[in-house]
Amino acid sequence: MMGNTNTNWTAMSDGAIIKAIGAYVRHQRLSQNKTQAQVAKEAGINRWTLSQFENGESITFLSFIQILRSLDLLHLFEAYKIKTQVSPIELAKLEQKKRRRASNKKESDQSENDW
Repeated sequence: MMGNTNTNWTAMSDGAIIKAIGAYVRHQRLSQNKTQAQVAKEAGINRWTLSQFENGESITFLSFIQILRSLDLLHLFEAYKIKTQVSPIELAKLEQKKRRRASNKKESDQSENDW
């Protein structure tokens, strides 16, 4: 999320993770040139809640979603999308079942329709 691929999220405490995410939200808000009041109003939350979150305090997950929505950052949740994967064996079976040729219509069907 932070752009720093060297962050060891598993080694961080819960509070440190919240602080890092809050800093990310602050960075995104400032890069969009929005005030805390603007984002809070768009998110439907109190400005104080946003301020506390940006300073590393915990907030509800719903408030977090509302903040991300107001900053147009909901795409960050793509990592949580469940994707179905086909095994290589199943893929090979599906490839074998694909049609390789078109079949000609039978001439008897055509002659019955002709006058």
